[in-house]
Amino acid sequence: MTTTNTEIPALDGDGKIPAYVVKPEGTPRGAIIVQQEIFGVDAGIRKKADGWASKGYFAVAPDTFWRQQPGIEFDPDKPEEFQKAVGYMMKHDFDLGIRDIEAVIHWVQREMGVPKVGLVGFCMGGKIAYMAAARTDIDASVGYYGVGIDQMLNEKHAIARPLLLHVPTADGFVPPEAQKAMHEGLDDHPKVTIYDYEGLDHGFAAELGSRRDDAAASLADERTVAFLAEHVG
Repeated sequence: MTTTNTEIPALDGDGKIPAYVVKPEGTPRGAIIVQQEIFGVDAGIRKKADGWASKGYFAVAPDTFWRQQPGIEFDPDKPEEFQKAVGYMMKHDFDLGIRDIEAVIHWVQREMGVPKVGLVGFCMGGKIAYMAAARTDIDASVGYYGVGIDQMLNEKHAIARPLLLHVPTADGFVPPEAQKAMHEGLDDHPKVTIYDYEGLDHGFAAELGSRRDDAAASLADERTVAFLAEHVG
C-alpha cells in the first residue's frame, strides 16, 4: 500500500520519486523535506510532515527506497519487520539517494516556487541530513540520531549551511567512540551544532511506537523548530 500522493522527477531521468506532500494554508514560509527512517514513509513520518505544514511550511517526505520497492512500510516494534527494514538500508545507494534529495530541492524551488528549503532526517535520515549539508545547497539540515556520520567527517569542510544534530548518548547504533569522533570532528565547526541527550536511545523522537521519549522528543523538536525558523523562515 502506497501512502505517497506526488511524484517528483529524478535527476537522472530514471523515473519519478514518490513523495508524500502537504501544502500549508497560504504562502509557505519555506519548505521542509522530512527524511524517513528505514521504515518507509509511514504514519509517523506522515505525521511529522503534517506537523510542518501546520506550522506554515510546504512539507515533502520522499520515499527513499523507491528504486528498490516503492511504498514499503515496516513496524519498528516487530523484530522481523525491523530486520527487513535494515536490509533495505543495507542495499540503499546513499550517493544516488542524495541526488534524489537534490531533485526534491530543485522541484520545490523551481516547480513549487518555494525558495528556501530545510531538511529534517531521522536515523538513516540523520546521516542523509549530514550528507545534504555537505553535498547540496540546502539552506539548513537537522539530523536526529544519525548513523555513520563519524565515517563521513572527511566531508565536513564542505558544510556551508547550518546543520543541527541531535545525539542520544545511549544510542545502540552509534557507539560512544563514534559519538566522540563526531564531537572531536565537528564541535569547532562554525556551521554545526550538536545537542546530546543523556541516557537516551535511538528513535527517541519517533512520533509513534515504543521508542519515543516524550520529554526528550519535545525538547529536541523545540530546538529544531527554532533552528529552522531562523534559517529557513
